[in-house]
Amino acid sequence: MVAPAAAAIMIFGTAGLAQAQESEDILVGLITKTDTNPFFYKMREGAAAEAEKLGVQFQAFAGKYDGDNDTQVQAIENLISAGAAGLIIVASDTKAIVPTVQKARDAGLFVVAADTLLEPADAADASFATDNFKAGQLIGEWARQTLGPDDAQNATVAFIDAHESQPTVDVARDQGFMDGFGMDIKNPDRRGDEDDPRIVGHEMGEGSEVGGRDAMETLLQKNFDINVVYTINEPTAAGAWEALKSAGKDDGSVLMTSVDGGCPGVENVRDGVIGATAMQFPLEMAQAGVRAIVEHVRNGTMPEPTEGLEFTDTGVKLVTDQPVEGLTSITSSEALEECWG
Repeated sequence: MVAPAAAAIMIFGTAGLAQAQESEDILVGLITKTDTNPFFYKMREGAAAEAEKLGVQFQAFAGKYDGDNDTQVQAIENLISAGAAGLIIVASDTKAIVPTVQKARDAGLFVVAADTLLEPADAADASFATDNFKAGQLIGEWARQTLGPDDAQNATVAFIDAHESQPTVDVARDQGFMDGFGMDIKNPDRRGDEDDPRIVGHEMGEGSEVGGRDAMETLLQKNFDINVVYTINEPTAAGAWEALKSAGKDDGSVLMTSVDGGCPGVENVRDGVIGATAMQFPLEMAQAGVRAIVEHVRNGTMPEPTEGLEFTDTGVKLVTDQPVEGLTSITSSEALEECWG
Protein backbone atom coordinates (compact mmCIF):
# COMPACT_ATOMS: atom_id res chain seq x y z
CA MET A 1 0.00 0.00 0.00
CA VAL A 2 1.29 3.46 -0.86
CA ALA A 3 1.50 5.73 2.18
CA PRO A 4 -1.19 8.45 2.15
CA ALA A 5 1.47 11.14 2.28
CA ALA A 6 3.12 9.86 -0.86
CA ALA A 7 -0.02 9.01 -2.77
CA ALA A 8 -0.82 11.11 -5.83
CA ILE A 9 -3.77 10.95 -8.19
CA MET A 10 -3.51 12.10 -11.80
CA ILE A 11 -6.57 12.77 -13.94
CA PHE A 12 -6.75 13.96 -17.52
CA GLY A 13 -9.56 15.81 -19.20
CA THR A 14 -12.43 14.06 -20.91
CA ALA A 15 -10.73 14.37 -24.28
CA GLY A 16 -7.64 12.67 -22.91
CA LEU A 17 -4.02 13.56 -23.49
CA ALA A 18 -4.69 15.58 -26.63
CA GLN A 19 -6.92 17.98 -24.74
CA ALA A 20 -4.36 18.24 -21.93
CA GLN A 21 -1.73 19.19 -24.50
CA GLU A 22 -4.05 21.82 -25.93
CA SER A 23 -4.26 23.14 -22.36
CA GLU A 24 -0.47 23.56 -22.40
CA ASP A 25 -0.05 20.52 -20.17
CA ILE A 26 -1.26 22.52 -17.19
CA LEU A 27 -0.71 20.56 -13.97
CA VAL A 28 -2.61 21.56 -10.83
CA GLY A 29 -1.82 20.11 -7.41
CA LEU A 30 -3.90 19.81 -4.24
CA ILE A 31 -2.29 19.31 -0.82
CA THR A 32 -4.59 18.61 2.13
CA LYS A 33 -3.89 17.99 5.80
CA THR A 34 -4.92 14.31 5.57
CA ASP A 35 -6.77 12.04 3.18
CA THR A 36 -8.97 10.49 5.89
CA ASN A 37 -11.14 13.44 6.97
CA PRO A 38 -14.31 13.54 4.78
CA PHE A 39 -13.83 17.31 4.39
CA PHE A 40 -10.53 16.81 2.58
CA TYR A 41 -11.85 13.85 0.60
CA LYS A 42 -14.62 16.12 -0.72
CA MET A 43 -12.06 18.77 -1.61
CA ARG A 44 -10.04 16.24 -3.56
CA GLU A 45 -13.19 15.03 -5.30
CA GLY A 46 -14.17 18.57 -6.26
CA ALA A 47 -10.70 19.55 -7.46
CA ALA A 48 -10.36 16.39 -9.55
CA ALA A 49 -13.76 16.94 -11.17
CA GLU A 50 -12.98 20.57 -11.98
CA ALA A 51 -9.58 19.64 -13.43
CA GLU A 52 -11.24 17.05 -15.64
CA LYS A 53 -13.86 19.58 -16.74
CA LEU A 54 -11.17 22.10 -17.68
CA GLY A 55 -9.00 19.50 -19.39
CA VAL A 56 -5.94 19.85 -17.17
CA GLN A 57 -3.81 17.41 -15.22
CA PHE A 58 -4.29 16.96 -11.49
CA GLN A 59 -2.31 15.48 -8.62
CA ALA A 60 -3.39 15.18 -4.99
CA PHE A 61 -1.20 14.82 -1.92
CA ALA A 62 -2.02 14.56 1.79
CA GLY A 63 -0.22 14.64 5.11
CA LYS A 64 0.02 11.53 7.26
CA TYR A 65 -1.87 13.29 10.06
CA ASP A 66 -3.38 16.67 10.85
CA GLY A 67 -0.40 18.87 11.67
CA ASP A 68 2.10 17.08 9.42
CA ASN A 69 3.99 20.04 7.95
CA ASP A 70 6.99 18.04 6.73
CA THR A 71 4.96 15.96 4.29
CA GLN A 72 3.25 19.07 2.94
CA VAL A 73 6.66 20.62 2.35
CA GLN A 74 7.72 17.52 0.39
CA ALA A 75 4.51 17.63 -1.64
CA ILE A 76 5.23 21.22 -2.69
CA GLU A 77 8.78 20.21 -3.64
CA ASN A 78 7.35 17.37 -5.75
CA LEU A 79 5.00 19.74 -7.57
CA ILE A 80 7.80 22.21 -8.26
CA SER A 81 9.90 19.38 -9.71
CA ALA A 82 6.95 18.20 -11.80
CA GLY A 83 6.59 21.64 -13.38
CA ALA A 84 3.12 22.29 -11.96
CA ALA A 85 1.37 25.50 -12.94
CA GLY A 86 -0.09 25.94 -9.51
CA LEU A 87 -1.16 24.32 -6.28
CA ILE A 88 -3.94 24.49 -3.72
CA ILE A 89 -2.93 23.93 -0.13
CA VAL A 90 -4.80 23.38 3.12
CA ALA A 91 -1.90 24.15 5.41
CA SER A 92 -1.29 22.19 8.59
CA ASP A 93 1.11 24.81 9.92
CA THR A 94 0.17 28.21 8.52
CA LYS A 95 3.50 29.80 9.44
CA ALA A 96 6.06 27.02 8.93
CA ILE A 97 4.85 26.27 5.39
CA VAL A 98 5.34 29.86 4.15
CA PRO A 99 9.03 29.63 3.11
CA THR A 100 8.27 26.59 0.95
CA VAL A 101 5.20 28.30 -0.50
CA GLN A 102 7.41 31.24 -1.41
CA LYS A 103 9.84 28.85 -3.08
CA ALA A 104 6.95 27.56 -5.20
CA ARG A 105 5.88 31.08 -6.14
CA ASP A 106 9.47 31.98 -7.03
CA ALA A 107 9.44 28.93 -9.32
CA GLY A 108 6.38 30.34 -11.09
CA LEU A 109 3.59 28.37 -9.42
CA PHE A 110 0.33 30.14 -8.65
CA VAL A 111 -0.48 29.25 -5.02
CA VAL A 112 -4.00 29.12 -3.62
CA ALA A 113 -4.73 28.66 0.08
CA ALA A 114 -7.99 26.79 0.70
CA ASP A 115 -9.96 26.63 3.97
CA THR A 116 -6.99 27.78 6.08
CA LEU A 117 -5.34 31.16 5.46
CA LEU A 118 -1.56 31.35 5.53
CA GLU A 119 0.23 33.72 7.89
CA PRO A 120 0.39 36.28 6.45
CA ALA A 121 -2.59 35.77 4.15
CA ASP A 122 -0.76 37.33 1.20
CA ALA A 123 1.84 34.56 1.37
CA ALA A 124 -0.53 32.89 -1.12
CA ASP A 125 -1.57 34.42 -4.44
CA ALA A 126 -5.25 33.84 -3.59
CA SER A 127 -7.35 32.25 -0.83
CA PHE A 128 -10.76 30.58 -0.87
CA ALA A 129 -12.23 29.82 2.53
CA THR A 130 -15.10 29.89 4.92
CA ASP A 131 -15.30 33.04 7.01
CA ASN A 132 -14.22 30.97 9.99
CA PHE A 133 -14.62 33.82 12.47
CA LYS A 134 -18.24 34.16 11.33
CA ALA A 135 -18.72 30.39 11.60
CA GLY A 136 -17.58 30.56 15.21
CA GLN A 137 -19.75 33.59 15.88
CA LEU A 138 -22.85 31.79 14.63
CA ILE A 139 -22.49 28.81 16.96
CA GLY A 140 -21.37 31.03 19.85
CA GLU A 141 -24.39 33.30 19.53
CA TRP A 142 -26.66 30.27 19.11
CA ALA A 143 -25.32 28.81 22.38
CA ARG A 144 -25.72 32.15 24.20
CA GLN A 145 -29.30 32.63 23.07
CA THR A 146 -30.23 29.01 23.69
CA LEU A 147 -29.07 29.26 27.30
CA GLY A 148 -30.66 32.66 27.88
CA PRO A 149 -28.99 35.70 29.48
CA ASP A 150 -28.70 34.44 33.06
CA ASP A 151 -27.51 30.92 32.26
CA ALA A 152 -25.09 32.18 29.62
CA GLN A 153 -23.57 34.58 32.14
CA ASN A 154 -23.00 31.67 34.52
CA ALA A 155 -22.02 29.04 31.95
CA THR A 156 -19.07 26.68 32.25
CA VAL A 157 -17.47 26.51 28.81
CA ALA A 158 -14.91 24.07 27.42
CA PHE A 159 -12.92 24.55 24.21
CA ILE A 160 -11.50 21.72 22.15
CA ASP A 161 -9.23 23.24 19.53
CA ALA A 162 -6.97 21.62 16.96
CA HIS A 163 -3.27 22.33 17.48
CA GLU A 164 -0.87 24.15 19.77
CA SER A 165 0.60 25.85 16.69
CA GLN A 166 -2.63 27.87 16.42
CA PRO A 167 -3.29 27.69 12.65
CA THR A 168 -5.49 30.52 11.41
CA VAL A 169 -8.63 28.42 10.95
CA ASP A 170 -8.28 27.12 14.51
CA VAL A 171 -7.91 30.58 16.05
CA ALA A 172 -10.65 32.20 13.94
CA ARG A 173 -13.32 29.67 14.88
CA ASP A 174 -12.36 29.69 18.56
CA GLN A 175 -12.29 33.49 18.79
CA GLY A 176 -15.46 33.82 16.74
CA PHE A 177 -17.27 31.53 19.19
CA MET A 178 -16.12 33.63 22.11
CA ASP A 179 -17.27 36.81 20.41
CA GLY A 180 -20.68 35.30 19.66
CA PHE A 181 -21.00 34.02 23.20
CA GLY A 182 -20.18 37.45 24.64
CA MET A 183 -16.63 36.92 25.84
CA ASP A 184 -13.78 39.44 25.61
CA ILE A 185 -11.41 37.85 23.11
CA LYS A 186 -8.47 40.20 23.74
CA ASN A 187 -6.17 39.59 20.73
CA PRO A 188 -8.36 38.10 17.96
CA ASP A 189 -5.29 36.63 16.23
CA ARG A 190 -4.29 34.45 19.18
CA ARG A 191 -6.14 32.30 21.66
CA GLY A 192 -5.30 31.69 25.28
CA ASP A 193 -4.98 35.28 26.51
CA GLU A 194 -8.63 35.51 27.56
CA ASP A 195 -9.48 35.86 31.24
CA ASP A 196 -13.21 35.12 31.22
CA PRO A 197 -13.92 33.03 34.35
CA ARG A 198 -16.46 30.95 32.43
CA ILE A 199 -13.68 29.28 30.41
CA VAL A 200 -12.57 25.92 31.81
CA GLY A 201 -9.69 25.63 29.37
CA HIS A 202 -8.47 24.87 25.87
CA GLU A 203 -7.43 21.33 25.03
CA MET A 204 -6.11 20.12 21.66
CA GLY A 205 -8.08 17.43 19.84
CA GLU A 206 -6.06 17.45 16.58
CA GLY A 207 -9.29 17.47 14.59
CA SER A 208 -9.99 13.80 15.33
CA GLU A 209 -12.56 11.73 17.17
CA VAL A 210 -9.93 10.13 19.41
CA GLY A 211 -8.45 13.54 20.17
CA GLY A 212 -11.87 14.95 20.97
CA ARG A 213 -12.60 12.18 23.44
CA ASP A 214 -9.24 12.52 25.20
CA ALA A 215 -9.52 16.31 25.36
CA MET A 216 -13.05 16.14 26.78
CA GLU A 217 -11.95 13.71 29.47
CA THR A 218 -9.18 16.11 30.49
CA LEU A 219 -11.55 19.08 30.58
CA LEU A 220 -14.07 17.18 32.71
CA GLN A 221 -11.30 16.46 35.19
CA LYS A 222 -10.73 20.22 35.42
CA ASN A 223 -14.42 20.99 35.93
CA PHE A 224 -17.17 18.37 35.83
CA ASP A 225 -19.85 21.08 35.65
CA ILE A 226 -19.12 21.93 32.01
CA ASN A 227 -22.38 22.73 30.21
CA VAL A 228 -21.18 24.27 26.92
CA VAL A 229 -18.60 22.73 24.59
CA TYR A 230 -17.01 24.35 21.54
CA THR A 231 -15.27 21.94 19.15
CA ILE A 232 -13.09 22.78 16.14
CA ASN A 233 -14.87 20.25 13.90
CA GLU A 234 -17.47 17.49 13.93
CA PRO A 235 -15.16 14.46 14.32
CA THR A 236 -13.85 16.20 17.46
CA ALA A 237 -17.43 16.75 18.62
CA ALA A 238 -18.25 13.06 18.12
CA GLY A 239 -15.32 12.05 20.31
CA ALA A 240 -16.20 14.65 22.94
CA TRP A 241 -19.73 13.26 23.05
CA GLU A 242 -18.42 9.77 23.78
CA ALA A 243 -16.52 11.15 26.78
CA LEU A 244 -19.60 13.04 27.98
CA LYS A 245 -21.71 9.90 27.57
CA SER A 246 -19.23 7.80 29.56
CA ALA A 247 -19.36 10.44 32.29
CA GLY A 248 -23.17 10.32 32.39
CA LYS A 249 -23.50 13.81 30.92
CA ASP A 250 -25.50 12.80 27.84
CA ASP A 251 -28.75 13.88 29.50
CA GLY A 252 -29.21 17.14 27.61
CA SER A 253 -27.37 19.23 30.20
CA VAL A 254 -24.45 20.04 27.83
CA LEU A 255 -24.71 22.14 24.67
CA MET A 256 -22.32 20.84 22.00
CA THR A 257 -21.33 23.12 19.11
CA SER A 258 -19.09 22.56 16.11
CA VAL A 259 -18.13 23.55 12.56
CA ASP A 260 -18.05 21.55 9.30
CA GLY A 261 -21.40 20.53 7.85
CA GLY A 262 -20.33 17.01 6.92
CA CYS A 263 -23.11 14.44 6.64
CA PRO A 264 -22.08 12.54 9.82
CA GLY A 265 -22.04 15.84 11.73
CA VAL A 266 -25.43 16.88 10.38
CA GLU A 267 -26.78 13.48 11.42
CA ASN A 268 -25.42 14.18 14.90
CA VAL A 269 -27.40 17.44 14.89
CA ARG A 270 -30.50 15.46 13.93
CA ASP A 271 -29.80 12.94 16.71
CA GLY A 272 -29.23 15.60 19.38
CA VAL A 273 -25.50 15.01 19.84
CA ILE A 274 -24.55 18.41 18.38
CA GLY A 275 -26.85 21.31 19.14
CA ALA A 276 -25.62 23.50 16.29
CA THR A 277 -22.92 23.38 13.65
CA ALA A 278 -21.74 25.83 10.99
CA MET A 279 -21.78 24.30 7.51
CA GLN A 280 -18.97 25.12 5.11
CA PHE A 281 -18.50 24.16 1.47
CA PRO A 282 -15.22 22.34 0.69
CA LEU A 283 -16.31 21.39 -2.83
CA GLU A 284 -16.64 25.06 -3.79
CA MET A 285 -13.26 25.93 -2.25
CA ALA A 286 -11.48 23.26 -4.25
CA GLN A 287 -13.27 23.94 -7.52
CA ALA A 288 -12.67 27.67 -7.21
CA GLY A 289 -8.99 27.02 -6.53
CA VAL A 290 -8.55 24.94 -9.68
CA ARG A 291 -10.40 27.52 -11.77
CA ALA A 292 -8.26 30.32 -10.36
CA ILE A 293 -5.02 28.56 -11.27
CA VAL A 294 -6.14 27.66 -14.79
CA GLU A 295 -7.56 31.12 -15.50
CA HIS A 296 -4.37 32.75 -14.24
CA VAL A 297 -2.22 30.55 -16.46
CA ARG A 298 -4.40 31.17 -19.50
CA ASN A 299 -5.12 34.87 -19.21
CA GLY A 300 -3.42 36.29 -16.12
CA THR A 301 -6.65 36.69 -14.15
CA MET A 302 -6.34 37.28 -10.40
CA PRO A 303 -9.27 36.33 -8.11
CA GLU A 304 -10.87 39.19 -6.20
CA PRO A 305 -11.23 38.74 -2.42
CA THR A 306 -14.60 39.35 -0.81
CA GLU A 307 -15.01 42.98 0.20
CA GLY A 308 -13.56 43.64 3.64
CA LEU A 309 -11.77 40.27 3.79
CA GLU A 310 -8.35 38.93 2.82
CA PHE A 311 -9.91 35.95 1.00
CA THR A 312 -12.82 34.92 -1.19
CA ASP A 313 -15.62 33.81 1.13
CA THR A 314 -17.21 30.52 0.04
CA GLY A 315 -20.10 30.82 2.51
CA VAL A 316 -21.37 29.37 5.79
CA LYS A 317 -24.79 28.27 7.09
CA LEU A 318 -25.92 27.64 10.66
CA VAL A 319 -27.44 24.17 11.07
CA THR A 320 -29.68 23.48 14.06
CA ASP A 321 -33.03 21.96 14.94
CA GLN A 322 -33.36 24.49 17.75
CA PRO A 323 -33.51 27.86 15.93
CA VAL A 324 -33.14 31.11 17.86
CA GLU A 325 -34.45 34.56 17.13
CA GLY A 326 -32.32 36.76 14.89
CA LEU A 327 -30.10 33.99 13.51
CA THR A 328 -30.86 32.55 10.09
CA SER A 329 -30.48 28.78 10.16
CA ILE A 330 -31.44 25.60 8.34
CA THR A 331 -32.66 22.35 9.88
CA SER A 332 -30.74 19.10 9.88
CA SER A 333 -33.20 17.75 7.29
CA GLU A 334 -32.42 20.68 5.00
CA ALA A 335 -28.71 20.37 5.69
CA LEU A 336 -28.71 16.70 4.71
CA GLU A 337 -29.51 17.88 1.19
CA GLU A 338 -26.31 19.97 1.11
CA CYS A 339 -23.89 18.04 3.31
CA TRP A 340 -20.76 16.24 2.21
CA GLY A 341 -18.78 13.19 3.27
